Parts: sequence; C-alpha cells; structure tokens
Amino acid sequence: MEIQNSSICKICGNIATVKFNAKILNKYDVSFYKCGFCEFIQTDDPYWLDEAYHSATNGLDTGYIQRNEINREVVSNFITKVSPIINSEGKFLDYGGGYGIFTRMMRDKGFDFYLYDEYAENIFAKHFYINDICNQKVEMLTAFEVFEHLPEPIDEVKKMLSYSDTIFFTTELQPQGKDITNVDDWWYFAPDGGQHISFFTHKALEIIAKKFNLNFYTNNHQFHILTRKVFDMDILINISEKRSLAERIVRRFWRKSSKSLPTRDSLIWKDFLYVKSILAKKND
Repeated sequence: MEIQNSSICKICGNIATVKFNAKILNKYDVSFYKCGFCEFIQTDDPYWLDEAYHSATNGLDTGYIQRNEINREVVSNFITKVSPIINSEGKFLDYGGGYGIFTRMMRDKGFDFYLYDEYAENIFAKHFYINDICNQKVEMLTAFEVFEHLPEPIDEVKKMLSYSDTIFFTTELQPQGKDITNVDDWWYFAPDGGQHISFFTHKALEIIAKKFNLNFYTNNHQFHILTRKVFDMDILINISEKRSLAERIVRRFWRKSSKSLPTRDSLIWKDFLYVKSILAKKND
C-alpha cells in the first residue's frame, strides 16, 4: 500500500492528516486521518472490510443485547413524547438492524418496525424486512451503531433520507478535551474487529445536517437526530440522560424488592477484554 500523509475529509472536504497508525484485525497496518476543520477521524480506504464482515457481529460486541434493551426504551419513549410530530401508528425502519432483535423488540411494544441490513441474516424479524413494505417512506429511521461503520457517510445519509425525513441514530462522539494520539486512547476504535472506520465529532454531524438542510439534535454523547422536522430540543437529552429509562426502572425495582441482595457489576466490559485476548492469541 502507498503511504500517504494526508487525505480529503469525507465529511467537509478539507485536508485530513495522519494522526496515528494502528494494526487492524491484528495484521493490517492502517493510518488514521484527522480533519483539521471538523476533526472527523477516518481510516485508510478500508480494503479489509470483506474480511471484517465475515460475520455481521464478532465476539467483541458483548454489549449487543443490553444496547438493544436500552435503545428500545429510549426510542419508544421518544416516539411517544413527540407524537404526533412522529406518527406513532406509522411505519419505522431499523437501518443496519443486524439479526432483527431491535425490530422484534419494538414490534413487541406495538410499534410497526421493519429491518434493513446488507450483512446480517434476518433471524428475529422474518417477514418484517424492508421489502415487505415495498421500500416506501417511513415515519422514522433508526440506525444504531451504524455510522462508525460507514466508508462514505455522506452517501449513506443520502440513502437513509430516501427512506425517511428523520434519522434517529447512535454513535459515540470523540471524547472532548482529550488529545487522541494512538488507537489505545479510545476503546471505540476497536481495531481488533476492523469494522469501525469513521469517528465523529459534534461539528462533523452539524456539517452533515447543513449539507442536507436538516435540523440536528444530540445529547452530546451517543444519541443523535438528523431531521427535516422540528422537535423540542430538550426531549432527546431528557430521555437519554445519564441513566436510561430502562436503567431507572431496574434501579427502582431493585430498591423496592431486593435491598438485601448484593449488587453485581455487569460483565460486559470483562467479557469484551476476555474475547479480545482470545482473538489476540489466535492471531499469534
């Protein structure tokens, strides 16, 4: 591969320079470029993606089920609060929805959700795929942990907007006030999996919104909305504050019925590190 010291930012078109290098999938030497204007970080052209996606998910995603549970409560609460701006009786599309767990969860709560994913087999939402609604426009599109996977974010957002005027999505924003100098400075790079290739800032998402004449709402962490509609700016912050609705319900139940039981820490992070060590041994 030809070594380059700079690239063109895929978000704003300005110059992005090499910030650091890292080994992807424990074998490919890859450069990470940071834009001097919007601070978006992108990798080299991701020639390794076919290998990274030999499975839609990998063992490192130990938070997959918990994330779907939290997103279910946040999204259903959001739809209910903004109705009728978003018609809660309308159709919804989970874009990049994996095996259909979130779609199934939302249908279980009474919301007419469908699934779209190019890489994963639809296991849990059979007959509720995008083809089953003839690619028609939907009230809102969700895209959870999708944006960081996108080789061409602008093109993909354009495609999403062909399905809906409102995109409700999650992706972790780069840590504020922290100078990222290597891949170990932020867990979200996840180089062992090789699927995370685009890393956003608040400013980068604002630029995307401006390109498509959209309104942009965010809780300044992981929940974001790009939309042609107008919402109460506080809604997203209120429904996704430090503890999600799901977590608050669990804690309330815990206080009432389980005071005598010992607390237990989640194993998500420990499992992540364990699987990471196994993958490292296999590659050695």
